[in-house]
Amino acid sequence: MTSYGQFCPVAKAMELLDERWTILVVRELLLGSRHFNELRRGVPKMSPALLTKRLRGLERAGVIRRAEVGGRSTYTLTDMGQELHQVVMALSVWGTRWIGELGDADLDPHLLMWDIHRSMPIEAWPRRRTMIRFRFHDVIGKAGTWWLVVDAGRPQVCDFDPGYDLDADIASDLRTLTEIWRGDIGWQDALRDNRIEIDAPAAISRAVPGWIGQSTAAAVARPA
Repeated sequence: MTSYGQFCPVAKAMELLDERWTILVVRELLLGSRHFNELRRGVPKMSPALLTKRLRGLERAGVIRRAEVGGRSTYTLTDMGQELHQVVMALSVWGTRWIGELGDADLDPHLLMWDIHRSMPIEAWPRRRTMIRFRFHDVIGKAGTWWLVVDAGRPQVCDFDPGYDLDADIASDLRTLTEIWRGDIGWQDALRDNRIEIDAPAAISRAVPGWIGQSTAAAVARPA
C-alpha cells in the first residue's frame, strides 16, 4: 500500500481502500458473495490475478478471512470488514444522487443480470418454477440473451437456455433495463414509451415488473 504520509484517519483508511477495485470487492462480500467465482461475477471486468491480489491484501489487513470449506476457498468479512457496510452504503447513496450520468462503457449485461438475480424480490415470484428470457437487441453475441429462473425460491441467472418452459420474454436495449434497475426511470414509463417490451400472457405481463423490481438505489431521492 502507498502511504499518504498523513496521520489523518481518512488518509490511513484510504491507504487500504482506494486501490483500484478494492471497495468493489468489499461491496460484493457485503452483498453475500463468498467464493472466488461469485466475486468475479460481481466484478466481471476485473482480472482473476488482480482479484486474487486484492483478496490477499484485504486478508492481510484483517478485513476478510479465508477458510477452506469442502476443498473450496470461502471468504467472509471480519468485524472490521462488516463496519464498512455503512461506508459502502453512503457511497452508493451519494453516487446515486450526484453521479447520475452513465457512459456506454458503464453498461455491462453480465453485472446487470447478476445484480438483478441476487436482489430481486423472490417472494413476489410464483411458487412454481418460472423462467424469463431477456434479449438486449443492441448487444452482439452471447451476452445479448439471458435467462432468469426461480425454482423453489432459488434464483439462477443463465447465459444459455436451461430448456424450461418460458413464462415471459423481455426485450429492450441494455441502457433501458440498466436505468430501470437503477431507478432512473420506472417500469411503467419505459413500457409506455416502448423502450421495453414484455411478451407474455396479460396477467404475467402485469406481474413481471413486480417480479424483477428495482435495486435499492431506486429508493434514493434524486436532486431536482
